[in-house]
Amino acid sequence: MDFKLTEEHLMIRDAARDFAKAELLPGVIERDNKQEFPAEQVKKMGELGFLGMMVSPEYGGGGMDTISYVLAMEELSKIDASCSVIVSVNNSLVCWGLETFGNEEQKQKYLTKLATGESIGAFCLSEPEAGSDATSQKTTAIDKGDHYILNGTKNWITNGGSADYYLVIAQTDREKGHKGINAFIVEKGWEGFEVGPKEDKLGIRGSDTHTLNFNDVKVPKENRIGEDGFGFKFAMKTLSGGRIGIAAQALGIASGAYELAREYSKIRKAFGTEICNHQAIAFKLADMYTEIEAARHLVMKAAWDKDQGNNYDMSGAMAKLYASKTAMDATVEAVQIHGGNGFVKEYHVERLMRDAKITQIYEGTSEIQKIVISRGLLRD
Repeated sequence: MDFKLTEEHLMIRDAARDFAKAELLPGVIERDNKQEFPAEQVKKMGELGFLGMMVSPEYGGGGMDTISYVLAMEELSKIDASCSVIVSVNNSLVCWGLETFGNEEQKQKYLTKLATGESIGAFCLSEPEAGSDATSQKTTAIDKGDHYILNGTKNWITNGGSADYYLVIAQTDREKGHKGINAFIVEKGWEGFEVGPKEDKLGIRGSDTHTLNFNDVKVPKENRIGEDGFGFKFAMKTLSGGRIGIAAQALGIASGAYELAREYSKIRKAFGTEICNHQAIAFKLADMYTEIEAARHLVMKAAWDKDQGNNYDMSGAMAKLYASKTAMDATVEAVQIHGGNGFVKEYHVERLMRDAKITQIYEGTSEIQKIVISRGLLRD
């Protein structure tokens, strides 16, 4: 076991940390209050290569490994999880899926723009009646020879109103069950494609979450990803990697809350001394740090598995399950350590606590992660 990061890894981590402090921290509270999409920050993240970190340089990406990606995700998430989820979706769910399973024409047309941040992507799987049960797709794509006719509704879509390209999962042949599902690349502006109102969310309020409606949208046959019936497998494989990104986001939220709580405990006084000198607070910090380190090791192991070409279904699920729980626990304790100030927006920890909750829900709830883990344990 070698726990030492390379110089390149350290440079990427430090670059993400510096960017988060310089570009994401200013205005983060205002963006949260106004539910304002961070368009300027996203543009800068694209210019710096954060939106296509793992994409091959051949298609305009950074060609980095998964460890580099999770290091950047952690640092961005310490400051602004609304921005980091945009990075996660574009990298893990959109760019990776296109590069791994798309054909050359699709990569040249779409991936090159997504990898550089010129365009933003969205991943459209969830529906009003198909959240955790992804096999129950109601959105249909009827084969018309040289094109498909897409009808249905997708909801809780990150980047829903700001994306340029959408990877849409739809049912083509219901009799075949999950083997009758396909994945399609849909462009914003196509006739019949409508973006619904923005969701008013508990956390990650700067993130752009919408319901999407497809009404007889004509999708060219060349925009189907993979062979006929590959859509469900595409979605599951893509989500397995996406969970590593969300685990890193949860880790960052927890780390950010811990760092704020530690620094606050050194300056806030009670009973004649800084509160960090009281065992009740010191032990909270000790527990937080221990759980965060455990989560970090799980996240890094999952990233390493992916980079090594190992199966990362279980390690990714374990990382997300534990890191998301740690994010909730750490942020709640951070608010408690801040006392009354923790309930006030200017101290940031209340926002981190609200942001933490979604990491237990999207890209597979904690209950789904337990299904993935238990199936892996009982497979043999």
